[in-house]
Amino acid sequence: MRDVLWRGQDVVTALQAHLTAAVSHDWHAQGIAIDTRDLLAGDIFVALPGEKAHGHDYVAQAFDNGAAAALVGADFDKTGLDKRAVLLPVDDVLAALGSLACAARKRSAAQIIAITGSVGKTGTKASLANALAKSGKTHAAERSFNNHIGVPLSLARLPQDAAYGVFELGMNHAGEIAALVNMVRPHCAIITTIAAAHIENFDSMDALAAAKAEILTGIEAGGSAVLPFDNGYFDMLRQQAEARALKIIGFSTEGHEAADNYVSRAKLHSACSCVTAMLGSQAVTYKVGAPGIHLVANSLAVLSAVQLVGGDLALAALSLAEYDGLAGRGARYRLGADDAPITLIDESYNANPTSMAAAMATLGLAPRKGRGRRIAVLGDMAELGDDAAHLHAALADNTESADIDLVITCGALMKNLHDALPPGRMGAHADNHQTALSILRNEVQDNDVVMVKGSNASRMGLVVDGLVDFLTDTRQEKEARR
Repeated sequence: MRDVLWRGQDVVTALQAHLTAAVSHDWHAQGIAIDTRDLLAGDIFVALPGEKAHGHDYVAQAFDNGAAAALVGADFDKTGLDKRAVLLPVDDVLAALGSLACAARKRSAAQIIAITGSVGKTGTKASLANALAKSGKTHAAERSFNNHIGVPLSLARLPQDAAYGVFELGMNHAGEIAALVNMVRPHCAIITTIAAAHIENFDSMDALAAAKAEILTGIEAGGSAVLPFDNGYFDMLRQQAEARALKIIGFSTEGHEAADNYVSRAKLHSACSCVTAMLGSQAVTYKVGAPGIHLVANSLAVLSAVQLVGGDLALAALSLAEYDGLAGRGARYRLGADDAPITLIDESYNANPTSMAAAMATLGLAPRKGRGRRIAVLGDMAELGDDAAHLHAALADNTESADIDLVITCGALMKNLHDALPPGRMGAHADNHQTALSILRNEVQDNDVVMVKGSNASRMGLVVDGLVDFLTDTRQEKEARR
């Protein structure tokens, strides 16, 4: 049985400024959901308006599924609902959810950590949550719940007795992180790195960096910041953190001894990385359970944050071996024949030049077996502005340094990379994800290692799903013939 998350009286108190009618206090809830497909019995259903549908259309279904209460707009028509159904009518459903989130933060004694950056937010969040869970009850945002809906939802789900809370803050425009961090009010903030993601929404990289630095404005007094020493904006970030009297840890994957914490040795393998890092004056050796130097960087940020919030550093270091990638962010599938499997690396959740380079470098760590090849299937990178064509073409250098055998491109922007590739590496080009999947299905062979990546708009996740289904069906068909 799940613990009580909210008692009715506390919810009513938190929503007092928004409620448009008197409501019952005599109830409690174990969770909060914004989608009836995720709702569990005992949850509060938050009926948000959407572009394609309105949450009001699903309130009856939510109660059929056992909802404890429903947060609805003042104009909700309750005709046909059981009279015992607990409705919370408010002037603005999203604003009311924000007030509930702020109430959750106010009542919590947890150490709160917020994470932002151009890449690595979700993986760092997952690793940090797992690391801190070794020291105490830890709550973390699900999936990539990092926007104006996901953050208040995640914060409103924070249990009152949690020892640690880990939240991810994303943005597309200036001012968005400032609004989110003022709600979360972290004791510690992590900036993973600053790179050209969403750059089309900014006048310059300096403006984008300033937007990321907004996370420093909402840190609690006496708090701390974990900053990327190897990044060109480190000095700017440090100056802003110092101006707010924050404790600062700069972390360096490149081994800069001037950093507070730095990697002194890293051995990158095809399935993991072995690392020795200096955390202040203490040497710590550990393993990261998934490959790639970008994950080594994330791991160092994780250990730095654990230091700052008082978690058990030794247990945190051991926990990093448990990380094996997330769906869309490095998860691996072993498909096809057992004696000559095809390895599929799912990097399909979003992309920018920095994350593309990291994914290709990781693919380059994969050993070749038999006639197997390293194959990259790459979809368009979105929101890159006027430099988009050049930034796509420039990925040709990454395919060469990673010694990738075949590059299949997908989308109008990726045609620039296709045209920049040498003939020996140039695969077919597809206009859309369906064609890319068809090309890949015809191309892939035993022992190949395939990495799929692109921005969400390129729908490369469907290429991953399609290849998994195809190779699973093919294997079952072969087994049936034996």
